[in-house]
Formats: sequence, structure tokens, C-alpha cells
Amino acid sequence: MDTPIGATMRLEWTMDKKKKRRKRRAFTPEFKAQAVQLCAVGERNIAQVGDDLDLTESALRGWVQRAEIDAEKGPPDALNTAEREELAKLRHDNKRLTMERDI
Repeated sequence: MDTPIGATMRLEWTMDKKKKRRKRRAFTPEFKAQAVQLCAVGERNIAQVGDDLDLTESALRGWVQRAEIDAEKGPPDALNTAEREELAKLRHDNKRLTMERDI
């Protein structure tokens, strides 16, 4: 199997460390954006684009939903990427400060 440009692979193991699972891949933001664009402009649906790029339909569907939210086309209460990053940072800081306080 060929790895798409913009993807890197990492080997995943099961709990018993004997059986190999499918290799976990990491994709660049550029690759994700191009895959989302193929879904938006082409006459192919998400499943067909996913098959062409050797992606799971659920992963590609998640990227499309995240892109819609970032473009303010998603649900009004959904957090965009910048807000999600800020929330993660605040939660991390809160956890650190709570630990410092408890010491």
C-alpha cells in the first residue's frame, strides 16, 4: 500500500503485543485541506474520495465537518479550531494550577 503524500505512518500494536493492527497515519493540514476540497468540488461523495485516497470514511467525514465549522457553516454552538486549541490550553493550565495549589 502506498502512503499518500503528506501522511506518515506509525505502527500500532494490540494489547497482547503479538498481533499488528493497521498502521496509524498522521496527515499534514495541507493534505487534509486538499482531501476536503476534493469532497466539496467534485461530483464524488465522501466515501468515493476516501477510497481513492485510502482513507476511512469516518476520518474524512470528520475533516469535512471540522472544515465546515471553521468556515462558519456548521452548527452555531460548535467550536472552531482556534477555540478548541484555546480550550485545550486553558484546561491544561487549569490542571497545572490545581496541582500547584494542592502542593
